[in-house]
Amino acid sequence: MLYFLTVSGFFTIHHTEKSARTGEMILPHGPVKTPVFMPVGTNAAVKAMSREDLLEIGFEIILSNTYHLYLRPETEVIRAAGGLHAFMRWERNILTDSGGFQVFSLAPFRKISGEGVKFRSHIDGSYHILTPEKIVDIQAVFNSDIQMQLDVCSPWGTGYKEAVNALETTSQWLARAKRQWLLQQENGYKGALFGIVQGNFYEDLRKESAALTAASGTPGIAIGGLSVGEPKEVFFDYLAFTADLLPVEKPRYVMGIGTPEYILAAIENGVDMFDCVFPTRAGRNGHVFTHSGAFSLKKLDNKFDQSPLDASCACKVCRAYSRSYLRHLFKAREILCSMLASYHNLYFLHDLVKNARTAIEEGRFSTFKADFLRNYTENDI
Repeated sequence: MLYFLTVSGFFTIHHTEKSARTGEMILPHGPVKTPVFMPVGTNAAVKAMSREDLLEIGFEIILSNTYHLYLRPETEVIRAAGGLHAFMRWERNILTDSGGFQVFSLAPFRKISGEGVKFRSHIDGSYHILTPEKIVDIQAVFNSDIQMQLDVCSPWGTGYKEAVNALETTSQWLARAKRQWLLQQENGYKGALFGIVQGNFYEDLRKESAALTAASGTPGIAIGGLSVGEPKEVFFDYLAFTADLLPVEKPRYVMGIGTPEYILAAIENGVDMFDCVFPTRAGRNGHVFTHSGAFSLKKLDNKFDQSPLDASCACKVCRAYSRSYLRHLFKAREILCSMLASYHNLYFLHDLVKNARTAIEEGRFSTFKADFLRNYTENDI
């Protein structure tokens, strides 16, 4: 067993198989076994899922988004509730994204400067300025168990000069975020800060960003700038390349991946945490995961099919409902379809990651991954 102390508490690595590893983070609202998939509750709610659903499946940490919550219901509403956990009635851990990606992807107007980013709300057109310090302060009000620094995320196809500028700004903002985080810790805030590696798809910039982020001394490190429109093969190459640059003793987080193939690749490369809106978004659109592949409920093949979504799945949806019935709900636009399909998809990924942890502990992860992917195809998802 390997044992490491981080600023935020303890991160313990229990077992390794090549780069893949299992471990545990000790956070303010309880332990989190790793690797871990985190459902996304952008607006303080995982879409189509109740808190009871999430607890029933066994999630120890979920994700919410600072940009969205800052705009609505606004920081002061959450402060008045006593923090995000009390507001949501969620007793376990919460990671909050800084909102950097949303600023750059959703805001109709944005202007980056050394000070921060000025943008116009996609909700009502009002103007706002977010700085690295303000983002830390907002997440401290939320009482986030893990908070992310404000960063500049550059998409696939970004030119070298623009990628350099994004890296430099992200690194400068990290230094400022850490200073503010330390001040918040002096005031009693217990959450951890994660720095973010950028550098787009340039190896020299990735190396530079990874070194700067590691040197900052944040409790954990996120691999940013992946799953931003690049081809699958490029994602896999840069995932492996970047993960290999990071300190082994700190938890690693890849943002925005939520399909079995991508998750297993991340685990194989020693990534401990990942999240994505995809499983619930897919569920709302009638797409579901199974051990033999992902498929669409709306297909005519399912009209008379009385079998469960996945005979190998132990979730309550697969135990109680048929493909035929779920197809009917989808075609009839019943809300229940979104709820059941989202539950199943999140259960499926939680179970996949739990089984991956067991495989690593037993020294058979490589075989587990190969066997799973041999049967799994993404089909029409």
